[in-house]
Amino acid sequence: MSPGLLPLFGVCFCLGVFGHLGTKAASVLDPDKTLIWGPGLEANVVLPARFFYIQAVDSFGTNLTSSPGEKSFEVKITSAVEQFTRIWVQVLDRRDGSFLVRYRMYATYTDLQIHIFHKGEHVGKSPYTLKGPVYHEGCDCPQPSGSVWEAHMHCPQSFAQIDQDLSHFRSIDPDRNAQEIPQRFRQRQSLCHYTVKDNKVYIKTFGEHVGFRIFMDAVLLSLTRKVRLPDLEFFVNLGDWPLEKRKPTDHIHPIFSWCGSNSTRDIVMPTYDLTESVLETMGRVSLDMMSVQGNTGPAWAEKNATAFWRGRDSRQERLELVKLSRAHPDLIDAAFTNFFFFKHDEGLYGPLVKHVSFFDFFKYKYQINIDGTVAAYRLPYLLAGDSAVFKVDSSYYEHFYQQLRAWEHYIPVRADLGDLLEKIRWARDHDSEAQKIALAGQQFARRHLMGDTIFCYYYRLFTEYSKLQVSRPKVREGMELVEQPEDELFPCSCHRVGVKDEL
Repeated sequence: MSPGLLPLFGVCFCLGVFGHLGTKAASVLDPDKTLIWGPGLEANVVLPARFFYIQAVDSFGTNLTSSPGEKSFEVKITSAVEQFTRIWVQVLDRRDGSFLVRYRMYATYTDLQIHIFHKGEHVGKSPYTLKGPVYHEGCDCPQPSGSVWEAHMHCPQSFAQIDQDLSHFRSIDPDRNAQEIPQRFRQRQSLCHYTVKDNKVYIKTFGEHVGFRIFMDAVLLSLTRKVRLPDLEFFVNLGDWPLEKRKPTDHIHPIFSWCGSNSTRDIVMPTYDLTESVLETMGRVSLDMMSVQGNTGPAWAEKNATAFWRGRDSRQERLELVKLSRAHPDLIDAAFTNFFFFKHDEGLYGPLVKHVSFFDFFKYKYQINIDGTVAAYRLPYLLAGDSAVFKVDSSYYEHFYQQLRAWEHYIPVRADLGDLLEKIRWARDHDSEAQKIALAGQQFARRHLMGDTIFCYYYRLFTEYSKLQVSRPKVREGMELVEQPEDELFPCSCHRVGVKDEL
């Protein structure tokens, strides 16, 4: 069974909330045999937007592989204790026979009941009951035991990138780093110095451009509302480029960055873009790992067999890509939507074209992923769609690249684009193989890049890092408390009791 998404925006804050999907079903859907599963059916999995899956099954017990109709299922969420629930529900048709249901709670409720209907009939084992208090994203109620929280979240046993990044450090001395890292980097870089102490977050900033601290502040506050973090002290690089260029044999400093490279030794986190999309799903953002899954464009056979790209001029290779597109418009549709870095070349590589909705990218079978200033942060969303990704070779990487396999999850392209035309022609001549790669990339994104796994990654990174500390993390001079947001309208009462893990 696998996950996925598509967005429908029907909202109702009332006696329960409904999400709808449907057109005329092509196959006979059996409500009793249809499968329902996922973290959104578990009370202890607290996420900004909870989610679960529906796999439509016919009367013979066979999974449907195409949509039975986008309004095939109706979902209603109520509380056994309270008359009114403030919950937003969306049912997203993945058009492969499965649906992703997501819901965002704006208050904490007791004994939630999730009712799933097909033509007025309960589906699977509906209604599903989430016993006890079901905490919403804004509720400051951390699970005292990290191991219990990880078990509730079904976190992976390990993350290869974390193991690799931390292998460079036999030990980490917060006292020494507090002196050396600002002295080394503060003149040219923008940094945040964080301390997590007694599950409260403290910060001191260095440098001029520290606006991107909002992303790190947000994920730390969100995580500490869900689970008690170990005490730790660390530095976050707010710039695009990773910083630690020393060799492992030299004295290197532990710097957390959103992107890594083959020539640096930074500790890599999920990108700020992916992190914000998790925190703001069904909130400020419209592009996230779930909404993409519900907007994957036409069926494969109906997609345009052209390689598609849109973006800005943040790398020389992107200029070469647009030049290739001009020479081979039958194979590539690539154009700039903005000029900034190479304004003097706008006459050669323009004119600019209008922005295209990201969901409209998936009208094309082939998506080109090419670096910008660093790694192109759109790769998770491209993988989650229903197109084959042509990934241009890069020295930069995100936290999940180690798990990707060329020719399994994407089609590799040389950094100089010398084989791009050849690879596009190969995909056209081997349509079923290209489609198989597209589906494998999609399954990878659904399995490894959803919000629950992103929270697991951050927690494991902070926990393993904290074990390397050889002096106590401190709230340093000049640090300020990063306050948890208050919700006076829907305050929550925390019922958890317990003792934190000994780390």
